[in-house]
Amino acid sequence: MSTQATGMPSGAAAATDPSRFIDIQQVTKRFGASVVAVDAVSLQIARGEFFSLLGASGCGKTTLLRMLAGFEAPSEGEILIDGQPMAAVAAHRRPTNMVFQSYAIFPHLNVGQNIAYGLRKEKLSKADLRRRVDEALEMIKLSGYASRGADQLSGGQRQRVALARALVRRPKVLLLDEPLGALDKKLREEMQIELRQLQEQLGITFVFVTHDQEEALTMSDRIAVMSAGHVLQVDDPHTLYERPTCAEVAAFIGSMNFLKGRVRGRENGQAVVEAEGLGTITAEAVAGDLAEGAAVLLAIRPEKMAIADTAERAPAGAVEGRIAAANYLGDRSHYYVNLPGVEKPVAVAAQNVDRETEGWLQSGAPVWLSWQAKGPILLPAE
Repeated sequence: MSTQATGMPSGAAAATDPSRFIDIQQVTKRFGASVVAVDAVSLQIARGEFFSLLGASGCGKTTLLRMLAGFEAPSEGEILIDGQPMAAVAAHRRPTNMVFQSYAIFPHLNVGQNIAYGLRKEKLSKADLRRRVDEALEMIKLSGYASRGADQLSGGQRQRVALARALVRRPKVLLLDEPLGALDKKLREEMQIELRQLQEQLGITFVFVTHDQEEALTMSDRIAVMSAGHVLQVDDPHTLYERPTCAEVAAFIGSMNFLKGRVRGRENGQAVVEAEGLGTITAEAVAGDLAEGAAVLLAIRPEKMAIADTAERAPAGAVEGRIAAANYLGDRSHYYVNLPGVEKPVAVAAQNVDRETEGWLQSGAPVWLSWQAKGPILLPAE
C-alpha cells in the first residue's frame, strides 16, 4: 500500500470520505536547521479505525502524534480532521484528546474529580456532571471508584482513569502516546484487550503510538511503520507480517532470516532463486518484479521452517546443518542452525509437541532444515 497520496481533495470534500477522516498531507517537521523529525509524511486514517504508528525510538511517531494534537505545528504540509484544516486550530479546540504514558493523574484529586476535570469548561449542572462521570467509570469498569484517592489506585486502574478523563469529553479522535509502556507484561496484555474492546464499543478513531511490535499487531486495524521520519509501509497486521515490502520492515516486525540470493529465472509466476545455504528454490517477489540476475534478499520467518534429526525424517529438498544453539521456552523452542556458506545461524521456531527431542538438541548435532513452500519471500538487496 502506498504511503503517499496524489490528487487528494481537501476541505469539505474530504469530510465525505470516511477513509480519510484524518488526512495528513506531505507533513514535515523540522527542529532547527539540521533535525528533520518527520519528513514529507502522507497518511489517511479512516473514521472509527484503530491506527498505530510503530517504530523505534526517534523515528518521528510521537512528533507526528503531537502535530495531530496541536502541541507542535508542521513546518510544511497540512493536517485535516473530518475535512477541517487544523493549522489555525489551537490544541484545546481540536476534536482530539490525548493519553500519555505517564497518565498525568492529578494526585490531589480523587478519581471522580480527575475524570470531571476535562468537563470543567462545559458548565454542566452537578447532576449532569455526576452522570457523565458515572458513565465514564462504568465504561472503564471502575463503577463505585469516584471517591477513591488517586494514590490508592494500581497502575492498571490509573491507566483506566486517564482513558476515562480523555474520553469523557467525547472527542472524535483519541491520541495515545505509548499509554501501556509503564505496565508490567501481564497487565499490559490485559489492557491491550480492554483498550481494543473499548475502542470497538465507542467507535472512536484511535491513533496509537508504540515501539512494541506485538502490541501493534494485537490491537490495530492498520499500522504505519516509521523510520527516520519516513513511513516505510502501511498495512493491516497480517499483510505487514507476512508480506513486508522492505528488509527494514521485515526485520522490525517479528524475527526474520535473511539469506543472500540471485534471481535465475521465473517459474509458475514465482522467481527461481539461488539462495545461500538453501540451493535453488522458488519464492514470491513481494516488492516488485525482480529481473533475472538481480541480487536479492530471501526472507523467511523462523516458524515457517522445520527441523528434523535425520535425513529420513526430513522432506525432499531439506538441507543439512548443525545446531549452534537451542533455547527451550516451554511451549516452544528456538533453534539456531549453522548452514554451509551462511555467515549467521538460521533461526527456527518449533512448538514442543514431542517429548523425546531433548537428546538431539545439543550444540553441534546434525539436523536437516526444510521450509514451507510459500514461506520464503524476496526483497530487494540492501
